[in-house]
Amino acid sequence: MAKARVSVYKTKPETVLEDVGRTMELAEVRRHLDPGATTILKDNISWHFPFPGANTTPWQLEGTILKLRADGFKDQVCVQNNTVVTDPKKGERLNRYLPVLDKYDVPVRYNCFADDLKWIRYEPKGKMLALHKIYPEGITIPEFFLGKNIVHLPTVKCHIYTTTTGAMKNAFGGLLNTRRHYTHSWIHETLVDLLTIQKEIHSGLFAVKDGTTCGNGPGPRTMIPVEKDFLMASGDQVAIDAVAAKIMGFDPMSIKYIRLAHEAGLGCGDPRDIEVVGEDVSSWNFRFTVGDNAVSRFGDLVWFGPLHWMQKLLFRTPLVYFFVFGSYFYHDFAWYPTIGKRRIEQYKKTSKWMRLFEQYPEASPLEKAA
Repeated sequence: MAKARVSVYKTKPETVLEDVGRTMELAEVRRHLDPGATTILKDNISWHFPFPGANTTPWQLEGTILKLRADGFKDQVCVQNNTVVTDPKKGERLNRYLPVLDKYDVPVRYNCFADDLKWIRYEPKGKMLALHKIYPEGITIPEFFLGKNIVHLPTVKCHIYTTTTGAMKNAFGGLLNTRRHYTHSWIHETLVDLLTIQKEIHSGLFAVKDGTTCGNGPGPRTMIPVEKDFLMASGDQVAIDAVAAKIMGFDPMSIKYIRLAHEAGLGCGDPRDIEVVGEDVSSWNFRFTVGDNAVSRFGDLVWFGPLHWMQKLLFRTPLVYFFVFGSYFYHDFAWYPTIGKRRIEQYKKTSKWMRLFEQYPEASPLEKAA
């Protein structure tokens, strides 16, 4: 049996669009996608603010579009979702995706707007570890996803509840509705369930991960951006997350979602059985650490700690809106103005990737007003 393949490729702003294509080629993108199917581009807006390392980069999006078109995947569509702290319209505008999508005539769909994408009941064929308990009334998914390729566009970063986040976590917003905060006590099992579902409903799966700027600390938002100048790609969602975790300095098989997915046969999480092509990453160790922020400390108490018994009261009644507002207020009006903006300004002084970001056009006046 052939080893799982993950490509890692060093890059620079002058060649990054071509390098995205080279990274995808090394990972044998055409082998993993159905040429006759529509391809969903699932970008990753962890925060609507353009915080370095948190979100899909515009060059990651553009390079992927170009490579897919060159390989004959001309029917592409971008799908957005919201989160409790993220506005997709604001996010795609501030992160400068709209001019890229408009340039290549890639339409945008929104699974969070009832008049755009319809949600349907879905009965998974594979074993569920958590979702059948979290959603006893039935699991629902966007009908639009059925029979289509999906290309995930995450970044290399830490996460306060899953240690790292990447290709597997990127399905979270696409396949779960706005009640997905119910899943946090079973977050690792949920990610495995979502990969099981993806393998059933999609005609092809692929991931392109951006490590030009990586996120160290309590991600996926309140992080320290670190310039690392590389790209990753793979058709194995577990393997690409495992290699990224190892590069960041973590033991992949000690991260529960990677280990569970590996044990379930959904992909390869053991670095010894993964073929890394492109760069020799055997000595890479960024020594990242996750840490905590105010939201994660409260979340730990409720989802994993002594307040676990209060979950139903806090998250399955109207009281959830107080938690949602608290998270939104903390990120947008407490942390970002006092710490986040300062980190961005400091990073701008030295980062060539921030200079490249500034070269991408902002949204048109009409798009800004939307």
